[in-house]
Amino acid sequence: MSTYTELSQQVQAAGLLRRRYGYYWTKIITTITVLAGIWVLFAFIGDSWFQLILAGGLGVVLTQLTFLGHDSAHRQIFKSHHWNDWTSRVLAGAFVGLSHGWWMNKHSRHHANPNKEGADPDIGPSAFAFTPAIAASRRGLAARLTRWQGYFFPLAIFMGLALHVASIQRLLHEQQLKHRWWEVAFIVGRFGGYLTVLLLVLPPGKAAAFLGVQMALFGLLLSGAFAPNHLGMPIVPPDLKIDFLRRQVLMSRNISGGRFTTFAMGGLNYQIEHHLFPNMPRPNLRKAQALVREHCAKHDVRYTETTFAGAYRVIVRYLNTVEHAATDPFRCPLASQLRP
Repeated sequence: MSTYTELSQQVQAAGLLRRRYGYYWTKIITTITVLAGIWVLFAFIGDSWFQLILAGGLGVVLTQLTFLGHDSAHRQIFKSHHWNDWTSRVLAGAFVGLSHGWWMNKHSRHHANPNKEGADPDIGPSAFAFTPAIAASRRGLAARLTRWQGYFFPLAIFMGLALHVASIQRLLHEQQLKHRWWEVAFIVGRFGGYLTVLLLVLPPGKAAAFLGVQMALFGLLLSGAFAPNHLGMPIVPPDLKIDFLRRQVLMSRNISGGRFTTFAMGGLNYQIEHHLFPNMPRPNLRKAQALVREHCAKHDVRYTETTFAGAYRVIVRYLNTVEHAATDPFRCPLASQLRP
């Protein structure tokens, strides 16, 4: 019996993979109701700079809808594949303006090989150099900026904008994307309706400010949920094979904190448990933590958990020194853990 199979049997026996319909229906209805309330207040307030407060609230609500789309895409909400698939597609496209199909392709590859060079798209080439190989390939000004890139991390406020752009690019160029025209209709309708409402109520300058505040907070909250979970953890070379348990645990980091942290990060503060059991309903992740931590201790698998501030200290330090990071995994602090 593999170490993961042993843990999986314990989790199933504890009933932690059962659907949590009451939790999710309450969450979905409440979040959409708050969204509707924001737009009612928007119409009531009219032409005023106080609308920027609602823009911030809208950024929070859209982030929560994104997390619900993430949960549904992972089959956490319903037993039915069809219900999960379409719930995620509608939440992502019609409510948030993101492509479900694009995200599924990208995120599935990440879950299969977290932090593995050439396999995990989340550490591929981008504005940041996330691996020593990418840093070494840079020249001139780009290479010099890499040594300070950790301090440019606040640029993550543009993450929301980047996700929207990537979604549109994928829909334009990927002709074989499943249910492509539904996604096009959702996203075009969403952006068209959003911009029309803004410009009907606000002058162009205030409308642009509203959109800017909403997008910035949306990007900041999403980056705050995604970045701490893997950045600064070991990078796996393309040819290194690791068993499933270690592949998911050693490259992931949990963020400690109470209910506010769980709300702000959409449950992704339990990243280790989420990677081990992607279809586990969000409210069960906390309950699974004790089982997973005990199992890792039993099999001498390092379980990493830190505070939000502690994670960002590691991330900034790693990004600023990535060009000097050891390319040999057996020279890193988790050397013995990464051996096949």
